[in-house]
Amino acid sequence: MKRFTIFLAAILSCLLALPQTAASIQQYGVLPSNTPEVNRSHLQSAIDALSASGGALYVEPVEGGYPMAGGLVLRRNVSLLGVHGPTGRGTATADRKSPTGSLFVITDREKPFITVESATHIRGIQFYYPEQTYTDPTRIIAYPPTIRMSTEQAVQGVTLSCLTFYGEYFAMDFRAQGNTICEQILFEHCYGYPLSGQFIAIDRCYDVPRILHCHVNPSNMREFGRGLPRSIIDAVVRQRTFTYWIDHTDNAQLMDLFTFGAYGGIYLGTETYGQLTNFNFDCVGIGIYKNGSQWKNRNWQIAQGSIIANCGPTLEETHPILIDGVGHTALSNVEAFSGGNPAVSNHEASFDYLTVRGSATVSMTGCRMTGYTSDNPIHILDPEARVRAVACFDRDNRLFELP
Repeated sequence: MKRFTIFLAAILSCLLALPQTAASIQQYGVLPSNTPEVNRSHLQSAIDALSASGGALYVEPVEGGYPMAGGLVLRRNVSLLGVHGPTGRGTATADRKSPTGSLFVITDREKPFITVESATHIRGIQFYYPEQTYTDPTRIIAYPPTIRMSTEQAVQGVTLSCLTFYGEYFAMDFRAQGNTICEQILFEHCYGYPLSGQFIAIDRCYDVPRILHCHVNPSNMREFGRGLPRSIIDAVVRQRTFTYWIDHTDNAQLMDLFTFGAYGGIYLGTETYGQLTNFNFDCVGIGIYKNGSQWKNRNWQIAQGSIIANCGPTLEETHPILIDGVGHTALSNVEAFSGGNPAVSNHEASFDYLTVRGSATVSMTGCRMTGYTSDNPIHILDPEARVRAVACFDRDNRLFELP
């Protein structure tokens, strides 16, 4: 009992220490009453001052948040810390007309909000675009990414945790450009609904990127009354983008991912390999699109997930799983139960369960396939492809096996 009491005291001490070890951004002149440009200037000065030694800035919660212009750079060794876990339905002021707390309010349409360098950390913060439409799909504002990696240097060791996005167009862009790369990038417990359909994109990450426990849902602003109608969700689907997109990555680790109302759940690019587990891709056109360029290590292990594919451009283009190229895919306990949903325009079904267009190999174990309209749940379009299924079941609950 004594040891347990000591343990609890240690945990409480860690929790209470956060605001004491991180200087409030208000101490540096970042205030809710300032203009966005003044706040950006003051926050950038604070970040620059901390970079050499390392340090943390506390985004002190205030009613209605801090107006901020874009173009911030989070320099090496600096953290931005707020008070929130991911707020899946939003926070709200007393009149429930806007979010509140550790919140940046963004109206800049020209610059990404914040560019991160190596050894940086953003946690417990909300990002709000109040001018973004939530009723008219013809007025969607194509904001630059909220968070992006530096385009001038390699970026390594970044943690993005417990972040919530409201009204964003593209949440987090980690596609390296030119000769730059990124490594050891961690996304965890991040929530939003990007109106481009793109939440996280990673390219040229050569040491274990991780996307964990992320949730993309059009109901994430419910607390302050910004529900999105079907017309907006349909516009997102028409973008033909993927919520999660990765290419040129080594051993990607993807776990507990959710999306609703997007053209694609996840794209596993030509030059990738890794593991995807515990996921739900709901009301998508394509749940998983796996590609591959060679046999050595363009292989994916995919397990414990469900896919509701019902809203591709045509029924024939609507697939829970689509596989191109070469390499191996191992599917274990991946279920599709496509059907209708009034929140988005849809076909109320998928065309099939799996289409294989390349000369890949696929093994399937314990997969339940239902909600498709074709005569066969699996279509193999390349004669060189090999598919084996064991203990799987079709839409009529009949055993389906390919020896």
